[in-house]
Amino acid sequence: MVKAVVGANWGDEGKGKITDMLAKKADIIIRFQGGANAGHTIINDYGKFALHTLPSGVFYGHTTSIIGNGVALDVPVLFNEIQSVIDRGVPAPKILVSERAQMVMSYHKNFDAYEEERLGGKSFGSTKSGIAPFYSDKYAKIGFQVSELFDEELLKEKVIRIATQKNIMLEHLYHKPLIEPDKLYQELMEYKEMIRPYVCDTSLYLYEALKEGKEILLEGQLGTLKDPDHGIYPMVTSSSTLAAYGAIGAGIPPYEIKQVIAVCKAYSSAVGAGAFVSEIFGEEADELRRRGGDGGEFGATTGRPRRVGWFDCVASKYGCRLQGATDVAFTVLDVLGYLDEIPVCTGYEIDGEMTTEFPVTHLLEKAKPVWKKLPGWKCDIRGIKTYEELPENCRRYVEFIEEQLGYPITMVSNGPGRDDIIYRG
Repeated sequence: MVKAVVGANWGDEGKGKITDMLAKKADIIIRFQGGANAGHTIINDYGKFALHTLPSGVFYGHTTSIIGNGVALDVPVLFNEIQSVIDRGVPAPKILVSERAQMVMSYHKNFDAYEEERLGGKSFGSTKSGIAPFYSDKYAKIGFQVSELFDEELLKEKVIRIATQKNIMLEHLYHKPLIEPDKLYQELMEYKEMIRPYVCDTSLYLYEALKEGKEILLEGQLGTLKDPDHGIYPMVTSSSTLAAYGAIGAGIPPYEIKQVIAVCKAYSSAVGAGAFVSEIFGEEADELRRRGGDGGEFGATTGRPRRVGWFDCVASKYGCRLQGATDVAFTVLDVLGYLDEIPVCTGYEIDGEMTTEFPVTHLLEKAKPVWKKLPGWKCDIRGIKTYEELPENCRRYVEFIEEQLGYPITMVSNGPGRDDIIYRG
């Protein structure tokens, strides 16, 4: 059976924890898109980890972790990450990398930084991890696929061709140092040695695993609203963040995905630029940010403060719909225990009209939140194991959100640890 764990919003919903938790019963965990530009924070018996490329199930001895063909593979980042978890006492994880995955090159990161610099005040708030230039090259058919590392003649010819093409932009658009083909070839040879032990025909491996009835988890990066088709374009990422893409990014049939767990936070947070209707500012935001998540709302990759806001029913309902949610995992509910009342955005007012449907970006920019305030529960709910034991106002909050979403909240996370989870029937 295949389950997908994906974000319903802007990313940072707590997917890493949910994946880590579900991985206990899984055989295989797959990262199917995105790169090292966003992280998942995991807290378990080994400590606290910020993963960027490794799937969140690497902490279990019985699992196999797969880097799917849809991933933007930053080889040194993966290599160092494997080493860093082993250095902290985690048993060496079993890792497979798709031979069809493509690699983030050092020039992708340079181009990313140069373009943000060129755009100045109109930049996209990129993490400068090379992701947009990487995917641009992939679809322009000038990327380097892992399999190509093992054909030296092809590689030598391609290195010269790519360097020639890139150098035109470096010279005339960015006025930056040119790519030297010999150095580029050397970089690729270093990647070959790092990645060699892990390379595999992962779609064939998964085909066999499915025949054997193995339990497979797909782990998404970011969330619906960062999807290039269905998100807040152009302030989106460069690969599809939807569960449906999991079939492509992993190389499995779409009908194999039986469960889609859309992860929603009990409030909102976002990394990077773009429309964010329920965003809050000033003192109110500072307090929520400080109390939020584990150690506060700061990006796992960048460390930069996340933008925060109250729960947005409009965006979340849309996010769950596009993901095809069968289940909603509702995270960081414990954070809201300090509030007398909790605002929830139940609709948008656009040009004087109220809507509960998520609009396209240019209308979203004009949207004003319509608020409903719910009573808080004013206590710490960490350590509670059953839904019935939660304070009445806390249950009312969950049930109000569930009704607004129209999708069942089957898991409630009330703390950062692996076992801080409440299952609802």
